[in-house]
Amino acid sequence: MEPYPDEMFEEAEHREKENQVLQIAIDAMEKYDSAFKELARIERAERILERYNNFYNIECSGLAWGTPITPEFQQAMALECMLDALRCENMNHEFDVIPTDDINDLINGLYQQGRDSLARPEWAHPESSLAKNFNLGDK
Repeated sequence: MEPYPDEMFEEAEHREKENQVLQIAIDAMEKYDSAFKELARIERAERILERYNNFYNIECSGLAWGTPITPEFQQAMALECMLDALRCENMNHEFDVIPTDDINDLINGLYQQGRDSLARPEWAHPESSLAKNFNLGDK
């Protein structure tokens, strides 16, 4: 049995409303896509920095006095910890290429972590040699 014309009009109105809602969702996705991508990048960068810190702290905790013997060992440990953190982030993906954005975000996060550490009150006294060396006395 063929649907009555009223039912056909109702069905057409229903489909039109669905299409309008779908178009609103598509427009919103396009509008906020870059913001969502930036938020995801920031969350990823913070997660990688946290993993790096965990790996580095585990490596250093096994050393006498908690520090590497030479600067070369410290650099090697830092690179190894960076790769471990990135491997964890990419665990479910093929890992033969390292996104340079991840490395740059990790480097920026470590620099900021260092600046935040130096800005703590025990380091920030304007007359301290550390404050003078790192220009903290000007703040």
